[in-house]
This record gives sequence, structure tokens and C-alpha cells, in this order.
Amino acid sequence: MFKKHNFHFNWLPLILISTVSIMLIFNIRSILSEGIRPFLSVLTPFFWAFGVAYLINPLMMLIEKSFKLKRAFSLMISYILVIICVYILIAIIVPTIFDSLSELFSNLSEYASSAESWINSTLASMNVPLDLNHLNTSATEFISKTSTLLSNIVGSLLTQTIKITSSVVKFVFGFIISIYMLMDKETLIGGCKKIIIAVMPSEKSSELFISFMAEAHNIFSRFIIGKIIDSLIIGVLCYIGLLLMGTQYAVLISFIVGLTNMIPYFGPFIGMIPAFLLTLIVQPSMAIWVLLFIFILQQFDGWYLGPKILGDQVGVSPLFIIFAVTVGGGIFGVLGMFLSVPIIALIKIYTEKLIEYRLENKKQNLKNKEDI
Repeated sequence: MFKKHNFHFNWLPLILISTVSIMLIFNIRSILSEGIRPFLSVLTPFFWAFGVAYLINPLMMLIEKSFKLKRAFSLMISYILVIICVYILIAIIVPTIFDSLSELFSNLSEYASSAESWINSTLASMNVPLDLNHLNTSATEFISKTSTLLSNIVGSLLTQTIKITSSVVKFVFGFIISIYMLMDKETLIGGCKKIIIAVMPSEKSSELFISFMAEAHNIFSRFIIGKIIDSLIIGVLCYIGLLLMGTQYAVLISFIVGLTNMIPYFGPFIGMIPAFLLTLIVQPSMAIWVLLFIFILQQFDGWYLGPKILGDQVGVSPLFIIFAVTVGGGIFGVLGMFLSVPIIALIKIYTEKLIEYRLENKKQNLKNKEDI
């Protein structure tokens, strides 16, 4: 009897922490007031440091175990590889994307007129029995709205770029801090464990919490790294396919498709829309083929590549994932949509553990009653 009572007591801190976390999530907008934002702004380099260290850690550990190197050497090689990748991104891909956006924006009216002419000639060649004047008006309105949408997207991207540029200094500081985090990783983890043991009311509750954090780390790290690799491969395959098809702005479209592919379930469809609209404006005759190619590519990712890289680590019903992505996106935006999948997977694991414990408890109670 005392053991059962202790078990419930040991779970109590975890339940309280989960309840408080849920309350914080649903009141996040009011909590992030002007009084807290300056404090968070000061800590931004440390948030960047944690994010960078978390992403580089698997690569560092892989190099360390594969080549049996000391921490300093494996860390140095990992950061050199990351810096090379970042340099390629900044020196080659980003300028190409900006050049494409600049060219697209300057030639938008010309592309719109060309698309309208193509629609008119295509319908005329097909002898479509429609009111062409009305159709021309509708097509013009659609193209005008699409052009405005693309202009807004470009403007939004430029605005976000300015904001990102203003945060470069904080990121650089965070990048440097992440090196020290990984060098002293074991010491930091050991210190965190000591704090947890000191704060928790019992040894059992601290073990449960540490186990919970280890499970969370396992799920999040595998999902995030796997999704990055998966989206990178999809982006490269998309670029190769569009290049072979002779599609303009192949780099820009592939970047959009790869980036939106990070969002579970909705991402592929979100990526298709700007890719289709962009091609419809620039190369109307290619729009359907580009849409079909991206659809086939996303099916390949969903049925083969994604499961091959990510495995069955989520194990959650698609309905629950869609629900989690919707709720996460509504509360935290794009980041919430991305992180909702590992969160719902973690909730599923511990819900199943709690159910199993309750069932075992009931079986034990029934057995005790039968013995009496």
C-alpha cells in the first residue's frame, strides 16, 4: 500500500509541471508582455547557443565514435563542416534566391501580360464555348491578384531578412557560446541532474523526471535531425527535376519546397501553392507539369524517403498529428507546427505508460480481492 502511495506522490511533481506548462502555453501571448521581452532579448544568444549545440551534437558524437577522436578534435571538425555548409548557403544559394526575387519583382507586369496572352490563346485553340470577354476579365483579375500576392511575399521576405540581419550579432555570440556548451556537455548535464535531484521531493520522482527528459531528447533529436536531412534531400531532388524540365527560378522554387517540407502534413501542400503560382506567372505552359512533379516528389517522400529516414519513431495516428499541427500552428506559428509532432509523440508515450500502470494497478487490486 505504501509503495502505491509513494508512486502517486512521485508522479505528482511531473503532473504539476505538465499542468503549469499547459497553462503557460495557452497564456503565452499575455505572458510575453513588454516586461519579459527585454529579458528574453538579453538571453537570445544563449537560446541560439543551445539550438546550435543541439543540432551539432549528433554530428560531433558521430565523428567522435566513428574515428575515436578526442572531444576537441571532433568538435573542431564538426564546426568546420558546419561553417563550410553555412558559407555555401550564404555565398551561393542566398544570392541566387535574392537575384531571382529581384528579377521576378522587376518583370512581374511583363510576366502577367505573357500569362494572360497564353491563357487567351490556349482557350481559343481549344474552341472553348465561353464568353471570352468575361473570361479575360476573370483571368486578368486572377493574374493581378496573384501578382499582388507574389509582391507581398517578396516584400515580406525582404522585411524578414532585415529583421534576421539585425540578429546576426546575437547569432554569432550564440555560435561561439555553443562551442563551450559542447566542450563541457557532460559537466552541464551532470549539473542539471544534480539540480533536479535537489529540487525533487524524492529519488523516485527525480528518476522519473530525468527519464522523461531523456525520452524527450531522444524523440526531438531524431525527429529534428531526420526532418532536416529529409527536407534537404527533397529540395535537392526538386532542383534537379526542375532544372531538367527547364523551369525558371528552379533554385527559388526548390528552396520553398524544401523549406515548407519541414512542416508535417501541411508543408508539402503549402509549398505547392507558391511553386504553382510562380510558374503560372513566369511559364504558364509549365505550371501543371511543375505541380504534378512536386506532387509526385512529395508522394515519394511521404511513402518512401520520409519513413526510411525518420522510421516509425512517431507512431501517432495521422488524425492526432493533424490536430497537433493545427493547434501548434495556431499558438506558436510555423515553429509550433514543426515541433507539434515530437510533442504529441511524447504525450502518447507517457499516456500509454500511465494507462499501463493503471491497468496493472487494477489487475493487482482484483487479484488481492480474489485472494481474500
